[in-house]
Amino acid sequence: MTTRHEHPHSTLRSWLGVSAITASLFVFLTTELMPVGILTPVSTSLSISVGVAGLMVTMYGVSAGLGVPFIVAWTRRVNRRVLLSALLAILALGNLITAISPNYPLILTTRLIMGFANGVFWAIGVNMAMRLVPRHRASRAAAVVMSGISIATVVGIPLGTFLESLTSWRTTFLIWSGLGALVFLAIAAILPSLPSDNAVSVREVFGLPLKNVRLRLVMVIIILFVLGHFGAFTFIRPFLEDNSSVTPAYITGLLMIYGGGGAVGNFIAGHTAKKNLRATFIAASTGLVASLVLLLMIGRGQAGAIILLGLWGASFGAWQLCQVNMTLAAAPDTFEAAMSLNTMAYNTSIALGAFFGGLFANNLGVRSVLWFGVALAAASLLVTLGTRRKTSRTAPGDAPAASEHVSPKVLMKER
Repeated sequence: MTTRHEHPHSTLRSWLGVSAITASLFVFLTTELMPVGILTPVSTSLSISVGVAGLMVTMYGVSAGLGVPFIVAWTRRVNRRVLLSALLAILALGNLITAISPNYPLILTTRLIMGFANGVFWAIGVNMAMRLVPRHRASRAAAVVMSGISIATVVGIPLGTFLESLTSWRTTFLIWSGLGALVFLAIAAILPSLPSDNAVSVREVFGLPLKNVRLRLVMVIIILFVLGHFGAFTFIRPFLEDNSSVTPAYITGLLMIYGGGGAVGNFIAGHTAKKNLRATFIAASTGLVASLVLLLMIGRGQAGAIILLGLWGASFGAWQLCQVNMTLAAAPDTFEAAMSLNTMAYNTSIALGAFFGGLFANNLGVRSVLWFGVALAAASLLVTLGTRRKTSRTAPGDAPAASEHVSPKVLMKER
């Protein structure tokens, strides 16, 4: 699979296009995870439990995960600029409907449709940015786009929580609808035509784990970890409110600390993973399990919550980098297809994690959700420890040619 590089316009316009795609990632990711910071006010306003409110994350993740391989294949002849514009239009309209929706079922239906758009973006976004610039700048373009993850986590999600504390959760979604519309206009005005050049077939995606044992093991590790992490993280605000006297501003600050920790974890892992991917992955997984256990033990105090949210964020940031590299190592010659499968497994696990977390929260209390996270993340770690030969080493000759692939290790290191 090769990435075709097209840059018929000026250098300035090419990098403006990369920036517009980065802004797209920002609005997609913040829309997906926005309910995490405003779960309590949403549940109060709509007279539903926090567990039921968590379905806003579940429905979004279900469609983002399950729909991506099919929609990417069905749109394989659609110009990528047109496709991304359509995805952003769906996002902007969906946030507008969420803001003015008179009932919760309509919100869930809207989030389900928006999730399809989100999943497709993750499948095409980085490749689009790489095609806008000369080949030797492709890794830099990919790194710029991926920096949207850190920006969204450090700034976007806490900003949404802060805006909700000043106005309401409906106003927050209305503002995000406006942001989506602005990014839509930027994409339509700046990006050149980008015909589809290497769409992934549905058969190829679903055939990979049947033939590739290493990839299958990596997917199991990712599914277990994401189930635990997002099951717990979706309900972090109710947990903190249940365990200590906090204000909305304090919750915002903790989410910023978490996001900052994620950026630090990514940076550190960018240096350590290239030396020892397995050790970095194990350390990150262990750090996340430890942070959850310690939150349950000493998270009632504000100092403990601050330190442990930072550790949680750093651990997850490092883990995120490692899991992409493990996917690359498992399927270097079919990386795009493997990443479509990764996206499907990842987003579906986000949805299921939030769903099961809601069940635990409603029936056993919010603290039980963190124990759920501990159990699943620990299981992922145990699978990793037990499958060293198949998940941590790249077989000779598996490394992709530099002209064909840009290693996620490189692009993450350049953040």
